[in-house]
Amino acid sequence: MSQFTDELTNRLIRYAAIDSQSDEDSPSSPSTAIQWDILRLLKTELEEIGATDVQLTDYGTVLATLPGTTPGPVVGFLAHVDTAPQFNATGVKPRVIKGYNGGTITFPDAPDLSLSPEEFPYLATKQGHDIITASGTTLLGADDKAGVAIIMTAARHLLENPQIARPTIRVAFTPDEEIGRGVNSRLPKDLAADFAYTFDGGAVGEVEYESFSADGAVVKITGVSIHPGLAKGKMVNAIHLASKIIATLPQATMTPEVTDDREGFIHATEMTGDAAEMTIKFILRDFERDGLAAKGALVEQVCAAVQASEPRARITCTIRPQYRNMRYWLETDMTPVDLARRACARIGVSPVSVPIRGGTDGSRLTEMGIPTPNLFTGMQNIHGPLEWISAQDMAVATDLCLALVQEATVKP
Repeated sequence: MSQFTDELTNRLIRYAAIDSQSDEDSPSSPSTAIQWDILRLLKTELEEIGATDVQLTDYGTVLATLPGTTPGPVVGFLAHVDTAPQFNATGVKPRVIKGYNGGTITFPDAPDLSLSPEEFPYLATKQGHDIITASGTTLLGADDKAGVAIIMTAARHLLENPQIARPTIRVAFTPDEEIGRGVNSRLPKDLAADFAYTFDGGAVGEVEYESFSADGAVVKITGVSIHPGLAKGKMVNAIHLASKIIATLPQATMTPEVTDDREGFIHATEMTGDAAEMTIKFILRDFERDGLAAKGALVEQVCAAVQASEPRARITCTIRPQYRNMRYWLETDMTPVDLARRACARIGVSPVSVPIRGGTDGSRLTEMGIPTPNLFTGMQNIHGPLEWISAQDMAVATDLCLALVQEATVKP
């Protein structure tokens, strides 16, 4: 794996320094103009390494082909270029800690911030690795620019070594995965793969085929606005009603901070407005359809109860589907999962399959007809300033990508 470490490090540093944060409030596709910067760069890089059919679609996805040298299924490899809106992603300054010594990592731009192996045991297993982090005031963006770097490195290697037998490979780099809009309705047809893989997972060995099912809810509260000096018996404060909705929902049993494993949650992600009008945004998550529907019904019931307590207000709750558990489709045909497990064995990695407490572009692609499990990159502590990744872990993921190509090849 050492042959790829330097290339992966350089690619991740180059990609992470490009601001490509998505914006769920934007109706455009991609949701932010800055995502075009890295998409155009990747299009150029794919052309330079000799990929064919390279295009940048009008919906903001880079597509390319690595022509096959032997019969086999058409296999897709995907990663997303956007970074999460939850934390600052402007001015990312990636840095490399060569030969990590096993101690606490500090951050040059945030002296009070620290990354310790005691708090994060996976880091303790990476002594001697090259650890990549940001400088402390931004996320790193290894989610999912590590996946981009892995696929680009594997693609370059395959195109430079045509003696390696491979089926036709399709590559896709998508925008807006972090806001649940990475898979355009045209992508399955444009990708034209029999099955695919997202490189968007964490610890080495992860082969994931089960994700949350997800809905989004938007609650709007319109009160009665009047001058506070004349408000007695007339004003209806939308802030108070929004607070009542939040307080009535089961915070002690059904929020992200108190759930794990197979437990779902209701997560209030944003609350904005004023005394006249408030908006609350929620994400609803569960591994089962019934559980997801029950969470949506609970939010609706709470809104209805608060509405009944104050008929002068107007409260609406709109629930929209986002993605569904990929397991519903993959469990009927585990071919791509089994292939990934054999590829792990080929490179001496023990595969681990646990439910993803989140989703990937593969969740939507699987639902839309292209079975797409999720594979590890090594990324850790994503969506915040403590995000980090091992270059050696990325190299193992690159080896896995190449092993998948070999396992997918139809032997004569």
